[in-house]
Parts: sequence; C-alpha cells; structure tokens
Amino acid sequence: MSISLSSLILLPIWISMAQIQQGGPDEKEKTTALKDLLSRIDLDELMKKDEPPLDFPDTLEGFEYAFNEKGQLRHIKTGEPFVFNYREDLHRWNQKRYEALGEEGYGVIVLNPNENYIEVEKPKIPVQSSSDSSDEPAEKRERKDKVSKETKKRRDFYEKYRNPQREKEMMQLYIRENGSPEEHAVYVWDHFIAQSAAEKVFFVAHSYGGLAFVELMIQREADVKSKVTAVALTDSVHNVWHQEAGKTIREWMRENCCNWVSSSEPLDTSVESMLPDCPRVSAGTDRHELTSWKSFPSIFKFFTEASEAKSSSLKPALTRRSHRIKHEEL
Repeated sequence: MSISLSSLILLPIWISMAQIQQGGPDEKEKTTALKDLLSRIDLDELMKKDEPPLDFPDTLEGFEYAFNEKGQLRHIKTGEPFVFNYREDLHRWNQKRYEALGEEGYGVIVLNPNENYIEVEKPKIPVQSSSDSSDEPAEKRERKDKVSKETKKRRDFYEKYRNPQREKEMMQLYIRENGSPEEHAVYVWDHFIAQSAAEKVFFVAHSYGGLAFVELMIQREADVKSKVTAVALTDSVHNVWHQEAGKTIREWMRENCCNWVSSSEPLDTSVESMLPDCPRVSAGTDRHELTSWKSFPSIFKFFTEASEAKSSSLKPALTRRSHRIKHEEL
C-alpha cells in the first residue's frame, strides 16, 4: 500500500488540531494559527515534489504511439493500447502526459442526420360525449360509458390485428435546429467544430452526407475554408449545380476534396465526372454501402498527405495528384 506525500504531512497536523480543539478557550489562538498555516499549504506544490519534469514529445511518434489500419491507437513497439497510469502514484503527471498526447491525437465527431427526430405517442384529444349531460340519470350514463369502453376495446383489438407492429398511434417530433441533415450539419459545425481548438479538420461524407457538406460550405464558406484541411466523399450524391454552389466553392473543392465512387475498377482508378467540382476515383467496389469501408486506406493516406502539405505550406492538390499517380503506377 502506498501513501502520498500529502497524506504523510497532513495526517499529523489533523491529529494536532484534534488535540488542541479538546483544550479550553485559551487554545483558540493556536487553533487559528494552525488553520492559517493549513490555508497556505499548496497541495499542487506538494504533489510536484517527487514529480518528473513535464517535458513531453511533440508528436505521436515521440510518445511511441501510432494509429493502426483500423484507426486504433497502439504502442509502436508492444502493440498495446494506450496506458494512462504510465507512472505509479503520479496521477497529476499521468494526466499532463495524457493531455499532451491528446493535443497530437485525433478527435472524432460522427454525424448521423438520418435520426433527427424522436417518435412519441400521439396525444389523444378527449371528445365531449353527449352522455355527459348533467340532467341525464346516473344509471343511463354508466350504461353508455360501458358500451363506449367495449366499442373502444374492440376497435383497438382490430387496429392491433390489422397492424400488429403499431399498437399506438405515433408522431414524429423533430429535434430543434436539426430538422434535416443540412440543418444538423450546420448545427454541429457552429456548436462543436467551429468552437474547437483543432487546427486541422477532416471530413468523411458518405452519400447524402456529401450534399449536406456542400450545403454547409454554402452557408459557412469562409469558416470551412479556414479550418478544414481535406474532405473525402464516398459515393456522394451532391450536385453543385442544383445546390447552386458558387465558383469559389467549386474551386476549393477541386483542390481539397476527392470523391471515392462505386465502381468495378481497381481502387483509386480515375473516374470521369460530369460535374466541375472534386476529382472522382474508384472506391474499389460497385456496392454503394461499402464505398467508405473499401476506400479507407486511400482516404487516410489522402488525409495524411494533405496534413503534411498544409504543415509545409504546399498545395494539397499537388500531393493528391502524386498520390493517385502512385496507385496508377502500381
């Protein structure tokens, strides 16, 4: 069992205070003095006494960690997941190490605009019955109520038999400011991404997600351009003409986006496009729902090269073209 330095120091002081408080009124001055002493003790400084310097690497590789092909953070040498308690009994140092590594890591936000509502039971509006007349005999009202309940019971049974999956009548309540995929994308951008400290933001937008991203660009063009490093679309259904994306948006997409589309051609094979926006390459599958999964190796390489290009102030477009050429040569 280990005891921290602060426990060793504070324990005798606490005992001393208990002994003093058992004394008479003449001990109040000593108690006040000890309280003043305790108030001046800096627990952080006590914890730092035997703590190694807070000097951490600047990169993931410096920490000897890297992301594998599944996107999992693993130790380069051992292959083990990240270990928080790197040093025993040094929680503060371990926390600082974790924060330093996190600054070099990745944050992931998953947008699922398909579930932008909740289903609740539709409220029933009570119907005023003519049998509620106050001048009607109580016995007659009871008979009518009994008949009404039996009728409702038979009707409910019939509805359940006709549609067994829907026992109750439901209604959809849309989430405020997230009533559509486009609204959801803008909301997440304004409340989370735009306010984050991240300097490099990457998007993977599948199918209708590509349309939502283009709409985000139309509404937040300057902000997106300043924060987003690269965008990977997978079988996107966006249309820059129908969505009325401006010339500056189309130019930015040509330089910073790539669309991996469903195709029977090998992965990264160039695919002809009818739209003047981002390049289109094969996802290595003709199944729409598998385009993201099949193209992940190329997407992460695309992101890595775009990130390196941004860091070295090179144009991402040049790096992306060289990336595709390498695949074609292979």
